[in-house]
Amino acid sequence: MPDATGLELLAGELRDADPDCVIDTLHFRGKARIAIAPDRVRDVLSFLRGKGFTFLASVHGLDYYPEEPRLGVQYELLNMHDVDRITVTLRVPTDAPEVPSVTPDWPTADHQEREIYDMFGVIFTGHPDLRRILMPEDYQGHPQRRDFPIGGEPVLFTHQQAHGVDYTLGTDRIHPGSRTPS
Repeated sequence: MPDATGLELLAGELRDADPDCVIDTLHFRGKARIAIAPDRVRDVLSFLRGKGFTFLASVHGLDYYPEEPRLGVQYELLNMHDVDRITVTLRVPTDAPEVPSVTPDWPTADHQEREIYDMFGVIFTGHPDLRRILMPEDYQGHPQRRDFPIGGEPVLFTHQQAHGVDYTLGTDRIHPGSRTPS
């Protein structure tokens, strides 16, 4: 990880190029993090690529409920030559959850951005194929948001339906409407 001084030097170079780019820096427990303005993500990642952080290891969605801006995206970059890591984070409000896609520059972000879109509702503008990847296309809501209802409707699976067994009632109970126990 860049040490605290190295992190501030990187942030200083970014601020020299674009004063509104870096929102905050944090060096905590040996881990470097730069918080940036959402619309500058491609420029920042390009700058860090030039500094040797050539591997985009992962992209994550975050929910800071009840704070606003609530939704976050976190990029983990690695410098394979110096064995170094840096985290780039950004936050967007739920009423305008748009972030430029980095997929054109970092193809590994393709499915990760789609997962964040599906689970958190962050829209990656410029993504070549932004659609749900885990949930059905007609699904309402975003299951990884902190205010998403945890309960739900019990599912009666097809192989159990033939026997009238409802797994939510236990093994010794039968589904209403069935005449025979399993």
